[in-house]
Amino acid sequence: MNEDRGVSVLALPRALRQATRDVVHEMFDRLLSSDVTVTTNAEAQALLADQEDTEALTDAIQRFVAIATPVARIALRGARLTRIPWVLVASSAISIGVTVRNGVRELQAIAALLAYRFENETGAPPDPAVLQKLTLELYLKPRRTPNLTEVGLPLAQLARRWIVSGVFGRSTRRKTEKALDAAERLDMRQIASWTRSHHGP
Repeated sequence: MNEDRGVSVLALPRALRQATRDVVHEMFDRLLSSDVTVTTNAEAQALLADQEDTEALTDAIQRFVAIATPVARIALRGARLTRIPWVLVASSAISIGVTVRNGVRELQAIAALLAYRFENETGAPPDPAVLQKLTLELYLKPRRTPNLTEVGLPLAQLARRWIVSGVFGRSTRRKTEKALDAAERLDMRQIASWTRSHHGP
């Protein structure tokens, strides 16, 4: 859509990429140190309704929103989007914050299901770096096979997803449901084999 093009292609400052990294890493650190267990897609859906875990990430989320909001507003104003009402721009901080909190829960649900399946089917917990990569790849591109060979996390894509969804009030739930479906179909033994060959036993 023309309305979101100005935001979807915006350049992200380094500080925003770092803020995105902080949200992701803190979420994974909390998840991996918790006793949260998600064994099925249905349990993952139930986890999406739990708001408790996001409270511990309030500082990281607020840093992201504080940096992302002016970036989004500049993009909207500079894109000459005449059909975008001013109230949409003015309320962007609140809407982006809501989207990021929802996004954190969505990432938690996907990661928890992947972690359970991996350990249950291979007998060992997943490599944290591989779990992060798998989760973000499925979250952003649920219809595609996760690309584990590409170095680094798709943080810029994640930040853009949250900003665009927040500014335009778009729910990310349907894509998350597709990501959970994809997580249930992944061949965990194949991923474990890839991990051993690239990261060692």
